[in-house]
Amino acid sequence: MRLGVELRKMREAAGMPAREAGALLGGGQPQISHIETGRYGISEERVRRLAAFYQCSDTALVDALSAITHEQRGQGWWEEYSGILPAPLRDLAEMEHHATFLRTIQVTHIPGVFQTEDYARTIFNYNFPPLPQTERDARISLRMERQKILQRDEPPPYEAVIHEAALRMRFGGRKVARAQLVRLQELCERPHITMRVIPFDVEEPIGSGHAMHYTGGPVPQLDTVQVDTGIGVNFLDAESLLRKYRMIFDSVRTAALSEAESRDLLHSIIREL
Repeated sequence: MRLGVELRKMREAAGMPAREAGALLGGGQPQISHIETGRYGISEERVRRLAAFYQCSDTALVDALSAITHEQRGQGWWEEYSGILPAPLRDLAEMEHHATFLRTIQVTHIPGVFQTEDYARTIFNYNFPPLPQTERDARISLRMERQKILQRDEPPPYEAVIHEAALRMRFGGRKVARAQLVRLQELCERPHITMRVIPFDVEEPIGSGHAMHYTGGPVPQLDTVQVDTGIGVNFLDAESLLRKYRMIFDSVRTAALSEAESRDLLHSIIREL
């Protein structure tokens, strides 16, 4: 689907009508429409033909899009949850799997891939309306599986900015909250994980003030922002929005404590528990 979206962006940037692009492939406008909406797959050869037709000179982008054509649907571990969990949750796991770097801002919760199972269970128990037991268990299982990206031989760099409020929330009670913070403290010792805390007494603006998850692609055009809303998960890929959220992250990171100060504050909160 993302491949189709990027091909549409490329065609529109070239000012090329869909019927002309379809004629190049021999299938007319309907074929291009199906490719751009992700209903039809497309070969690497045809991706490169279209890119040349659109006069796209960004070879890194064309190479990245060509690589996507070799991915086989149904082979990722997240597909085990097909028919059990909503597609956006599986899409998030797939994006993290392919990510070159990850960034997140969290205001009230510990980032998902840092959560202990007990903490995650508490979060999903708060869902309204309540989730069926089978779906709740599946969501917890998926969240635990997502954490395996942190255990790779070469894991993607992960930068988290967390508000002090999230560290002080006692979801699940004192014991669960303390175990979660100890887990976070251990993760912060890993060289590929950076954690900064926005303290309550910060005097600088902290952007939009809402949570977001930024997934880096092989080229900047394939970056994706994920935001949660009251009605579900949204994925944003428009260049203007990507640029906006890069600026938001930079602003929030600047307002946060240093890594050392953040670890000290985390250690202090753990002692209080």
